[in-house]
Amino acid sequence: MEDALRAIAEPRRREILRLVKDEELPAGRIAEHFRDVSGPAVSQHLRVLKEAGLVTERRDGTRRLYRAVPEKVAEIRDFLESFWDEQMTALKGSAEWEERRRRRGRRG
Repeated sequence: MEDALRAIAEPRRREILRLVKDEELPAGRIAEHFRDVSGPAVSQHLRVLKEAGLVTERRDGTRRLYRAVPEKVAEIRDFLESFWDEQMTALKGSAEWEERRRRRGRRG
């Protein structure tokens, strides 16, 4: 999990994951989406994602094709959503406490 979280900390890697979420793409097509990043830099990002288990690489002749690993992406999503759930529970509790405080203040 730690490697995956570090991998997605970089915005370009998150964008790469979005690109390969639903389809397998060659490295060159992925690189075309990043005008401000060199091909070798995109290859490095893909390597980090692959080492973190977030994408698979398949060779087709001289091309390397990449696709997101749905189970690993879902695992990260679930982990991050757990923080959202905790924060929403805390916010709800705080709002309820504030409402009770206001009601008591109106009665007094």
